[in-house]
Amino acid sequence: MAEPARKITLWGIEVFVAAAQEQSISAAARRLGASPSAISQQLTNLEEAVGAVLLNRRERPVTLTPAGKAFRRRAQTILNEAAQARSELSRLDLKVLTELRLGMIEDFDSGVTPILLSQLAEDMTSTRFLMETGPSHRLFDQLESRAVDVIVATEIGVGAGWMEVFPLMEEPFVAVAPRGAVKADEAAARLPQMPLIRYTQRHHMGRLIADHLARQNTVLERRFELDSYHAILAMVADGAGWTILTPLGVSHARRFRDSVDVFPLPFAPLSRRISLFARRGILGDTPATIARKLRQLLQERIISPHLDRLPWLEGQLRLL
Repeated sequence: MAEPARKITLWGIEVFVAAAQEQSISAAARRLGASPSAISQQLTNLEEAVGAVLLNRRERPVTLTPAGKAFRRRAQTILNEAAQARSELSRLDLKVLTELRLGMIEDFDSGVTPILLSQLAEDMTSTRFLMETGPSHRLFDQLESRAVDVIVATEIGVGAGWMEVFPLMEEPFVAVAPRGAVKADEAAARLPQMPLIRYTQRHHMGRLIADHLARQNTVLERRFELDSYHAILAMVADGAGWTILTPLGVSHARRFRDSVDVFPLPFAPLSRRISLFARRGILGDTPATIARKLRQLLQERIISPHLDRLPWLEGQLRLL
């Protein structure tokens, strides 16, 4: 008796698209939360179902065959239609959304994110939540590649028409110095004379700071460049120099809060905007619902406490 023909499954298509985008079986497996062997088996099943080899899996990186290039266009359309169907159902009732993949900048991962997830879980009782944290530029890449559904990130000039944007908050960059090392009325003159401990330019925020310094024609001693709020503030607290961060960055490493002083920048002001981004028309009202909950949390957990400690931030640290 002949074996029944393999059937094309939505999961198989999602696996194929992930492998094509990641150009790696192991990377696709990490993205989808499956084992590499399971991913390989799904690809084999799909190729048997369509009757063609879709990927050159022995190549590094993995590449598409001519048949794979043709199938990928159809595969993406199928995934978009499935996402649209989920969107239409989610507009009827959030409880039917089975999975939500959320990307969040590190700044929120302890003070805001756990509370947000708990609140969403109360409304979305059947939803499985998957969380990714990372720098903004990486989150945008994950949103574009469909590795996540919604991200909360710094606006970095990405204005693609496929995204919907929900502004959340604006915050200024501030100067952070060792506690008692500089008096408030001397900060503008004294800080530029001290070593600057920079946030890495490999991330968008570091490049934003560097570009702003260049526009001010400000040249500062550059001995340290780090990618960790905790490490930067530990060095500042130890007296190694001063740094430029945001109030969120300072509060992220709150153990050092009592060992540093926070001042306005000793030159022209600089700020950043944080927004929620989602692929347009996919999740219905869900992104707007998340943004509404986030704004309330940000006011309660971030903005009001900071203004109590640093009243001069009034009007600079604000909801959008």
